Amino acid sequence: MSKAVLPPDFLWGFATASYQIEGGANDDGRGASIWDTFCKIPGKIADGSSGDVACDSYHRTGEDIALLKKVGAKAYRFSLSWSRIIPLGGRQDPINEKGLQYYVKLVDDLIAANIVPMITLFHWDLPDALDKRYGGLLNKSEFVADFTRYSHVVFEAMGSKVKHWITFNEPWCSSILGYNTGLFAPGHTSDRKKSPVGDSSREPWIAGHNCLVAHGSAVKLYRENFKSRDGGEIGLTLNGDWAEPWDPSDPKDVEACERKLEFSISWFADPIYHGHYPASMVAQLGDRLPQWTAEDKALVHGSNDFYGMNHYCANYIKHRTGVPEPEDFVGNLETLMSNKAGESIGPETQSLWLRPYPLGFRKLLKWLSDRYGRPKIYVTENGTSLKGENDLPLEKILEDDFRLQYFKDYVGALADAYHKDGVNVRGYMAWSLMDNFEWAEGYETRFGVTYVDYKGGQKRYPKKSAMEIGKVFDELIQKE
Repeated sequence: MSKAVLPPDFLWGFATASYQIEGGANDDGRGASIWDTFCKIPGKIADGSSGDVACDSYHRTGEDIALLKKVGAKAYRFSLSWSRIIPLGGRQDPINEKGLQYYVKLVDDLIAANIVPMITLFHWDLPDALDKRYGGLLNKSEFVADFTRYSHVVFEAMGSKVKHWITFNEPWCSSILGYNTGLFAPGHTSDRKKSPVGDSSREPWIAGHNCLVAHGSAVKLYRENFKSRDGGEIGLTLNGDWAEPWDPSDPKDVEACERKLEFSISWFADPIYHGHYPASMVAQLGDRLPQWTAEDKALVHGSNDFYGMNHYCANYIKHRTGVPEPEDFVGNLETLMSNKAGESIGPETQSLWLRPYPLGFRKLLKWLSDRYGRPKIYVTENGTSLKGENDLPLEKILEDDFRLQYFKDYVGALADAYHKDGVNVRGYMAWSLMDNFEWAEGYETRFGVTYVDYKGGQKRYPKKSAMEIGKVFDELIQKE
């Protein structure tokens, strides 16, 4: 491990999301989200489960905060359930005071425990009523107005207690997995064997555009009405894996790597930092990519106080020749786990998409910093699953050396990016504080530093990584 190079105010902790941990799905007036509805459709969730109970965090915030204190976390990133606060979601719909106060108390309790709250407003669980009422993310004027009002309710309720706000978590997932592949709620896709509705060639680009405009609208609201009073900051969190060429000697594979990053990250980041979509996307998608009105562009361009970065792994990228399929969303290329020489990008995990490659983290931090003018970056998620973890006996699960090594390697890469590459990365939230509902994978895949016994009353057992990750940061963060 390298010497202490991270700044004294570097913020580290853990991340979770409302539908993945809270449970209490029908408690105290909470309304249904699109995920409550999606989970009821047979075959959509690997183990047929849902977030109805999950980790039961709605009833165990004291336990969760005690856990955060025990492992030495400085910060906690969590998301709000919009339908817990406004059950029907809309700007004319009533506020559920009990739901709102649950989060106000959570924030108060975190601050009392000396833990910095970082709030995500939207982590995929759109109120189901809005999807049914007007098509949710596909209806720009309605969705933007409703999201802005919801944001206002929350900003108002929290006062100056919350200094770090994230509007949307990974709009790529909401757009592509929700409206192209249909793997996530609301499950739209052109594949009629999977869904009666959807147009994979057009809907995802509309949904993504509308997320950006809603983000911009909420940021404008915050900056004009709350920022000077509260002294906080607001930004958007984007996911993105690093890309290495399948054949480094083939310029077309090298070029395809750049295109892969543009289709996954720059789709959202370019409009925010540069005021337009990437040329590679415009070239491939043409009029399927929505046009920017002057008004919307003004909302979105310059709307990040920080860049929220979710990152897990890397892939090898091989270019494709010929005309891309209408439903292609990666940029006319193949995403592979091994290169031309047969070398794997990293070890297998429980997640088919996730192979660790720590150097890719450093490279991507540098790429983002260079492309977007050295913004302040918070890593808002980073972590791994472990192949076969769910089938191991408890004592073996708690001895999670693979996960601990992942954190050591990735946090080390982050320290190098800060110290050696000049990347302004100022925070890191490990995914996740505890095992939880892993969306379409149900409870079969575990990402937590804490084992949750779903059959034994949701009891929490900290794994080795929970107890050791603080030491990694202690070594790397300079003392005041």
